[in-house]
Amino acid sequence: MTLTRRTVLGGLAAVPALSALAACGSGSGTTAVTYGYIPDYNGTSLLAIAEDRGLWEENGLKATLKTFTNGPLQIQALGTGDLDFGYIGPGAMWLPASGKAKVVTVNGVGQADRLIAQPGIESIEDLAGKKVGIPEGTSGDMIVQLALEAAGMTLEDIEKVAMDPATVVSAFSSGQVEGAGIWYPLIDNIAEQVPDLVELAQNSDFADVMQFPNVMVTGATYPEKNEETTIAVLKVLRAAMDVRVDEPDATIELVAKMTGSDAEAVAGDAANGEYYKAADLDGLIEDGTIEGWLTAMNGYFEDNDKIEGETVAPADYYTFDLFTKAGE
Repeated sequence: MTLTRRTVLGGLAAVPALSALAACGSGSGTTAVTYGYIPDYNGTSLLAIAEDRGLWEENGLKATLKTFTNGPLQIQALGTGDLDFGYIGPGAMWLPASGKAKVVTVNGVGQADRLIAQPGIESIEDLAGKKVGIPEGTSGDMIVQLALEAAGMTLEDIEKVAMDPATVVSAFSSGQVEGAGIWYPLIDNIAEQVPDLVELAQNSDFADVMQFPNVMVTGATYPEKNEETTIAVLKVLRAAMDVRVDEPDATIELVAKMTGSDAEAVAGDAANGEYYKAADLDGLIEDGTIEGWLTAMNGYFEDNDKIEGETVAPADYYTFDLFTKAGE
């Protein structure tokens, strides 16, 4: 059984935020973990459920949550030991593929990304020579490059303007760029100023060649050194996945409360992607579907020179066995 929602990545600096429980020290037989997230539906929903349902305590954990504005900053924090677990979108998946982190589970598959253009631009080819705002290293970046490739074009055929997601919103709204690789719900903000904007490409256009999974991650050596803790965290995530699918309205309310957002806006965010129960992911692991998604992403990042060093195969950076073991 699945439920729809979205993926995203963007921004600059990491900021400490809510803590799931007390921050330091593990007493009374509990293990302390720090967990990073991006405060949108995708990055927050499983953690909000874990908080509300007491899943951390149930599995002997004491979790401290920290908000971040993007995935690469979380990977950096994992590398320095300032974070034990985190969440990244598809645009940052080159980091596990470069050996910088391990993936512990798929969180969802996003459908929120778009290549948008100003009114009057009717095709991808019409963007030739025009300014296109792109948040580098994000799923918005990916959607632009996939769209250009499908049209027989490259980044050299447009005037790429690198900018953070918030700047994309203001630049497109004010007409400073003719196109942009961006995602919902930010597109809703743009549409308030440019109601006749044109959507030239979306995730589903490339479903036969690329999926856009967002994932939960940990340090490159963490699972090997802390297998029991990793399995305990995965037990929390598996239980929360089932609640998210079975109780979508309650989950939306929990995310709205945790992020200080309007529930209606969160519901719109939740509609732009696909979610799975834990057993569904077990099946997608067993039949090789997830490994296929990630292999395709590795190829994309290799083609775009994003991989640092030798490419790490999905079987070597994804802890498939621990996710399955956590469900036994």
